Amino acid sequence: MSAESRAELNRHFEWIADRLPEKGGRFVRWLRQPSSRLVRIPLAFFLVVGGIFSFLPILGLWMLPLGLMLIAQDVPFLQRPLAHALGWVERKWLGRKNGQS
Repeated sequence: MSAESRAELNRHFEWIADRLPEKGGRFVRWLRQPSSRLVRIPLAFFLVVGGIFSFLPILGLWMLPLGLMLIAQDVPFLQRPLAHALGWVERKWLGRKNGQS
């Protein structure tokens, strides 16, 4: 586990929490606390499964990265690849937003 990857994941979590309504942001911050592990792990599992079945109504692809981020809180070897993937997505997103390919 690298401190850089952990910091990158923390930055993405804060980005998500800041863009949610106040109650949603508090919930995301609460989920990340070590004492919330018994809630975080099953919720992460259900988010990943829901993301896989995103073609069904109500479920969405947004569930997959959030579930993986929550799992990475407790599985250190996932932190680095997930931080790199989220950084890549962010760069692509900002590039498109700024009119670049």
